[in-house]
Amino acid sequence: MPAPTDGYGMRFSIEQIKQKVAQAKRKVLEMCLRANLGHLTTAYSCAEIVAALYYGIMRVDPKRPQWVDRDRFVMSKNHGSLMTYPILADIGFFDSVELDNFMLDGTRLGGHSKLGIPGADFSGGSLGIGLGVAAGLSYSAKMDGKKWMTFAIVGDAESYEGSIWEAAMFAAHNELNNLVVFLDRNRLGVSGFTEELLRLEPIADKWSAFGWEVRNVDGHNIKDLFSILEDIRERSSNKPLIIIAETIKGNGIDFMSNQPLYHGIPPKSADAERAFKQLEIV
Repeated sequence: MPAPTDGYGMRFSIEQIKQKVAQAKRKVLEMCLRANLGHLTTAYSCAEIVAALYYGIMRVDPKRPQWVDRDRFVMSKNHGSLMTYPILADIGFFDSVELDNFMLDGTRLGGHSKLGIPGADFSGGSLGIGLGVAAGLSYSAKMDGKKWMTFAIVGDAESYEGSIWEAAMFAAHNELNNLVVFLDRNRLGVSGFTEELLRLEPIADKWSAFGWEVRNVDGHNIKDLFSILEDIRERSSNKPLIIIAETIKGNGIDFMSNQPLYHGIPPKSADAERAFKQLEIV
């Protein structure tokens, strides 16, 4: 079978991908309610980013999950990996019936992704380690003269970790222009707002000072996400790229949006009905 050349999902229109995001968000809600666990709000803040990558940007092949020339994906804010599961299943990396086993003992779909899940390139849990892994993957591709790229999603509160900045220095020093990182700028940690807990701004200036190319985007706008990545395989810069994606934690469910302490808690009873109503696919 010939290798994909334009990314798996280029066959889909922007409107079709929007529908797929809505379907994935409803499935994620079902999974969390069934398990009575799950990082729903942080999954929703990066939903469109994950969809844009898997449905249109990354070169992957669900029939060959270990294809050596595939692009790699690292969900450094690994509690957001829940959003990858329905998308991976929809693409065909595994059967969608497996989604119903989320968080059950002995199953592979846990609260954090791990190697062994088809389509997953990272085992995570502790914050701050994913960017180092992504930089290492990009460095190995450079060393081997390979053309595949590494994409990663980093949380903004995760950026309190010193290991993030160590990896940022390594990537810039080694001119890893095959590394693309989304900073999920939802401005919330587990217990409060980032600018009140430990101020991150001016975040763009900090990444620029560390030697990265910096871009900004509305992280919930599929069209803008594709536009910001239009030149991704032809960039002339030798710098790694970080895209600061302005997002809303819990986006799509009003009573969970921008709310501290909703980090790993699904809605209850009547609130669950409200959530499903707000996520209706139109």
